[in-house]
Amino acid sequence: LIESGAIETTEAKAKELRPFVEKLITKAKTGTLHARRLAIRHVQKRAAADKLFQEIGPRYATRNGGYTRILKTGHRHGDGAEMARIELIAE
Repeated sequence: LIESGAIETTEAKAKELRPFVEKLITKAKTGTLHARRLAIRHVQKRAAADKLFQEIGPRYATRNGGYTRILKTGHRHGDGAEMARIELIAE
C-alpha cells in the first residue's frame, strides 16, 4: 500500500490493514530518527520506508488522521469473498 498507493484485497484484510497504516503515517509525520526506526521495523523494504518519510508523511502534515479509504468492489468470482480497494487519500 505504501509503495503503490492502493491495493485490492478482501474486505476483512483491508479493515485489518487500515489502523496499521494509519499509525505508520502518523509516525512518519514526525520525521524523527526514532519514528523512522519504528517504521523500518514493520516495513521490510527500505525503499518503502524512505517513501513513507519523504513523500507520504509530509503530504499529510496538516491532516489529523483519516489517511486511507476503503472502497467495496464487489464479490470475488472464485469463492464469493467480499473484495475492497484500500487506498491513500490524495491530499
